[in-house]
Amino acid sequence: MLELLAPAGSMDALKAAVQNGANAVYLGCGSFNARQSAKNFTPQTLVEAVKYCHVRGVAVHLALNTLVSDREMPELCELIRHAAVSGVDAFIVQDLAVLQQCRRIAPKVPIHGSTQLTVHNLPGVQLCAAWGMSRVVLSRELSREEIRYICENSPIEIEVFGHGALCMCYSGQCYLSAAIGGRSGNRGRCAQPCRQSYGYGRWENQYPLSLKDNCLVSYVRELEEMGVSSLKLEGRMKKPEYVATVTSVYRKAIDEGTVTKSMMNDLMTAFNRQGFTDGYYLGQTGSKMFGTRTDGREDKVWLQTARQSFEGVENPLVDVSFRAVVSAVGSSLTVTDPDGRICRVEGSIPEAARNVPLEPAALAQRLSKTGGTPYRCVEVRTQVEPGLTMSAAAINAMRRDVLNRLTALRARREIPALGKPIRFPEHTGSGGVPGLSVQITSKDQLTPRLLKLETVMLYVPLHILRADAALTRQLVQRGRVAAVLPRIVHDSELPRLKADLALLREQGITDALVGNLGLLLPVREAGMRIRGDFGLNIYNSGAIAMAGKLEFVSATLSFEMTLPQIRDASKAVPCELLAYGRMPLMVTENCLTRNRTGECTCHLGPTKLTDKTGAEFPVIRDGNSCRSVLLNGKKLSWLDRQEDLAHLGIWATRLYFTTENPNEVDRVLSDYVHPNPFDPGACTRGLYLRGVE
Repeated sequence: MLELLAPAGSMDALKAAVQNGANAVYLGCGSFNARQSAKNFTPQTLVEAVKYCHVRGVAVHLALNTLVSDREMPELCELIRHAAVSGVDAFIVQDLAVLQQCRRIAPKVPIHGSTQLTVHNLPGVQLCAAWGMSRVVLSRELSREEIRYICENSPIEIEVFGHGALCMCYSGQCYLSAAIGGRSGNRGRCAQPCRQSYGYGRWENQYPLSLKDNCLVSYVRELEEMGVSSLKLEGRMKKPEYVATVTSVYRKAIDEGTVTKSMMNDLMTAFNRQGFTDGYYLGQTGSKMFGTRTDGREDKVWLQTARQSFEGVENPLVDVSFRAVVSAVGSSLTVTDPDGRICRVEGSIPEAARNVPLEPAALAQRLSKTGGTPYRCVEVRTQVEPGLTMSAAAINAMRRDVLNRLTALRARREIPALGKPIRFPEHTGSGGVPGLSVQITSKDQLTPRLLKLETVMLYVPLHILRADAALTRQLVQRGRVAAVLPRIVHDSELPRLKADLALLREQGITDALVGNLGLLLPVREAGMRIRGDFGLNIYNSGAIAMAGKLEFVSATLSFEMTLPQIRDASKAVPCELLAYGRMPLMVTENCLTRNRTGECTCHLGPTKLTDKTGAEFPVIRDGNSCRSVLLNGKKLSWLDRQEDLAHLGIWATRLYFTTENPNEVDRVLSDYVHPNPFDPGACTRGLYLRGVE
């Protein structure tokens, strides 16, 4: 059966989801979930929420899907322990350190890989399975054919995002909010700058980063047939009335297999951005997917109707059967739920009937009246001795008592076996001045000066190496060169990637820079060494330790970390950080150039988005694909403060060239040796000083 997974940003929203047919809810508790602006739950209300859901046969998934700093790790571990004792049914994780702590502290609680992990191909799913996850939430950008292929070959459950707000960027790869205002999407604080207006080249009142809400209500039966295990509804920051409406519509679509105009009107009334989109699912990206929220008065009739579906009501959600015995020596009632739980109570001693004796049918009718409870009576078996009677009050009391006992039993959970948190080993990292690594984006950036420069590693895009065998031979002869893989590679693109990796390995390329979990297995199969890139969001000592277990030869630390966090992190593998360049803030499935002009000309060079403050954001391609990478306008620069980086225990600092022409490349290389004063108008220190929320 296809699980309907609904959002619960508050206790009211949780009740709205449960009373309208959700099979499971997902919620946050404390500071470690990707919707910090929602009301969320406290440790105490989490206990209440789990009991409420379990009584009604609904599972609770706890979102722990943010990056966690080393200082926050003890608090996170306490939350894991508390949640396990409270009876949560699954953890949803992004951070590789959080994954490890969940497995160690609560080994019996299933772990689900968050969409923040950017898992979008089968090797990514397989890797998550190898790490002990029982489910993965796929990236929202996948088509129906891609979802089907993964489901047919996945060793674990697949969850698909069905309805609600779409991020412009692949989840887990967006740093726009962090760069603009220090509010990190990877830390649950996204300020949604993608919903603001931008123009191409100059500011215009356009919204090229604002997607319509996703809506797959017409495809729920198809998704179930594919083998999708869970359909997720977005909305932890939405009103309970929204949750009630959307959950109700999708419940009906799943159960009845039809979608009516009335159902679509209900979805539109609850929330929309100039309609909905199924563009990713149908493989039809483009301008029709975009829209904005128009402010208008909320429909009071809708609000009242939605509220009535969960306020002060109890919809029968759990099927139960009764067995009643009435004899001269006493009475009893036994109830059984779908999970085989059995409760029994003794009732009053029946009296001899003076007029009308109690008939089995009358007793069954009285017992089946379970209104106002979570239970639906589906069967009553009776055994009644002739000539006896019981009052209606006595029968009702017996039914009430046995259901109360069943409720208490269903709310109870055995305390699972718990382990102690992991204490990651201390590794001081590299000593002395970090080496220099350089990453290029275009072939003309490989200037003679750069090729002569002493670097610990030169990162060159895979498509450049593949296209020029002579250049590849030259770079292999030079030494210390790695192929840069695109961050996004769908399953249909993997055969070409694997062939390219095999070719480069034959030509002598031994290393690959990898920014997505789904590419670790293909690189390893090609016999190449893995160097972790920023897209892996390595944010703490535990994630670095995981990189060590995966035999990375180096790891790029998240540029959302502060210098003290970098300094204090235990470095199980050699670590590097970005010290110069335009920070990549988004990677998008929609080609931003094609959305502007109607045709893809992104291969001709970068374009720019401009916001209302005049800030510019260059747009380039992700590798050789038609996917777009949105860059920061100001360049990150620590060229004049290299001494500050020399005390962090890192292996290398990286110069990242994106839009620079050859002359600009050489000028930066010169500044690396003989730094010029910092220019705050053109450059930024990034997040290394101010950090992120």
